[in-house]
Amino acid sequence: MKTATRRDRAPASKASKPERSPLATLCKACGEQLRLDILRVLSRDSFAVQELTRIFASSQPGMSHHLNILLKAGLVTARNEGNSIFYQRAHQALDPLLAPVQTRILQATDLLPLAEDVQDRLAEVRRERAEKARRLFAQNARAIHKLHELIVPFETYGEQVSDLVGTCFPDGGAVALEVGPGEGAFLPTLAARFREVVALDLSEEMLAHARAFAGEQGLTNIRFLHGDTSHEALAKLNASCVVINMVLHHTPSPATIFNEVAAAMQRGGILIVSELVYHDQGWVRESCGHQWLGFQPEDLEKWAEAAGLTHGRSLFLAQRNGFRIQIQQFVKY
Repeated sequence: MKTATRRDRAPASKASKPERSPLATLCKACGEQLRLDILRVLSRDSFAVQELTRIFASSQPGMSHHLNILLKAGLVTARNEGNSIFYQRAHQALDPLLAPVQTRILQATDLLPLAEDVQDRLAEVRRERAEKARRLFAQNARAIHKLHELIVPFETYGEQVSDLVGTCFPDGGAVALEVGPGEGAFLPTLAARFREVVALDLSEEMLAHARAFAGEQGLTNIRFLHGDTSHEALAKLNASCVVINMVLHHTPSPATIFNEVAAAMQRGGILIVSELVYHDQGWVRESCGHQWLGFQPEDLEKWAEAAGLTHGRSLFLAQRNGFRIQIQQFVKY
């Protein structure tokens, strides 16, 4: 009887490689110190691949590799912002059964200290963002504001924000803060309900227009401050109401704004934010000075929660030109 040679035998079938479980994928993603550091940096802000490459002194292919692993594990999300892809921490786990595990991992990650050189480069990236916004408004504040008004006219959201302020403060209040009042369109609403109103703006030119408008309207209870939300005067403000109308998409770090205005609020104070919902019209970056293409409602809720604020009411307004507006209310308890 002829014995089958090696060549005659049928090739043995290779055992199929078992698909990695969601838990194994999650554990793998968290099994590298650099990826934990990336999650730590993404705890409050979104960053582009190029920015993260600078922050961690990494190569772009290497950073993309680590981000891809985190993305597959559902620890981060990615979205296009013009020609860049920005990453941020995920709001929800891919597998609901792993949600408690993922939450505990991220809580532990936030306790990890960042190396000093990483902190320095992170601060440098944030400073560059802030300087870009400052220069843009210093040079083109009036033109940018006018163009922005064509995209999202104040009349589209101003009345709804005013109604919300009236609902929250039917008898008025002591101190209100408006961050980025622009030319001052919302100041009369606040001045009529609060004993003192503080108008804070990064642009000296826009602040001058707001001051002139307030003078024309006979508003005498408004104090004008030049600077951002890190201004030392806010530390003792104890505001009962803070309003931020269409400002966050211009700021380098929206999460930081939440933290800083929350520190300026009294307990029981109300923060009202009107803002664009995330969109894909990247042309507004160069034409209108937008640093962000709007935000998902979950972004605002996450930043507010991290700042010690509780989410209250929400209102969404549709726009014919493709932009949607969200009006969100938060309370400091």
